[in-house]
Amino acid sequence: MGDEFIREEYWAEKENIELYIFRRQLASPSADGSPKPIAFFVHGSSYAGITGHDLEVPGREDYSLMNTFARLGYDVWSMDHEGYGFSGLREGANSDIASGVEDLKAATDIIIKETGVSSFLFSGQSSGALRAAAFAEAYPERVARLALGAMVWTGEGSPTLAERSKKLDQWRSSNKRPVNREFFETIFSRDIDGLADKDVAMAMAKSESRFGGFVPTGTYLDMCANLPVCNPERISCPVMIIRGEHDGIASPEDLISFYEKLPTRDKVLITMAGQAHSTWLGYNRHRAVHVLHGFFTMPERQDPLNG
Repeated sequence: MGDEFIREEYWAEKENIELYIFRRQLASPSADGSPKPIAFFVHGSSYAGITGHDLEVPGREDYSLMNTFARLGYDVWSMDHEGYGFSGLREGANSDIASGVEDLKAATDIIIKETGVSSFLFSGQSSGALRAAAFAEAYPERVARLALGAMVWTGEGSPTLAERSKKLDQWRSSNKRPVNREFFETIFSRDIDGLADKDVAMAMAKSESRFGGFVPTGTYLDMCANLPVCNPERISCPVMIIRGEHDGIASPEDLISFYEKLPTRDKVLITMAGQAHSTWLGYNRHRAVHVLHGFFTMPERQDPLNG
């Protein structure tokens, strides 16, 4: 689209491995010269951040979430969690939710060092939402606003998790599981078919093939056997929960219960028509972008009763 981007890469140490962190923003300054708001996107269980957030689909230019939010004026960051993409995997580790919190701590340490900013806008998808929510509990001072997409809390009433739990012994016996084109196709068809371009699964498979065709099992194990892994009563920042109308990962009742327990009054729960589980990679991703941008740019209250 003719925009010039600044693309930067960083590496964070985690014991004996390195974690890959990447950044994107427009080369031009903001219109008023003010610092660009920092947005951090947290990926889910089945593909790396570089695949989910910076996907290249032949003939299309708007599947990169990094580019989209950079064009909206953000300083955009993401990472490959342990065992995903370009990041290493410790011997015997499975990259579970608790490990993801450690990863986000390491990544935000770098952001603070590079920018001088210490509180950020977070958006997590699926198990990425669980990582982001758990991080907001552990490091509330680093999360200004929190968007949780394709979220699950207790797992009650989830047809996707009920089916996935049939392979619980497999998730427990190995720290890796295979992913390929056929698997990625199921991501877009398991809830309902027709809400995503079939070329997307092919592009994802091509991206992930660089990394051996395997991803860690930790978040699958957590979502099948260890929920809940986060406590809404300990999340103090403004929160938005986004659920696709056809998403089988969490029932509306599960998310409503989570929503009601959030102590903040600055919270939103939205069901999006024309969406299934993979909000950012479907035909209607532009609608999700619109909603998230609105949440991230929500003005502060001005009334005397605030506080």
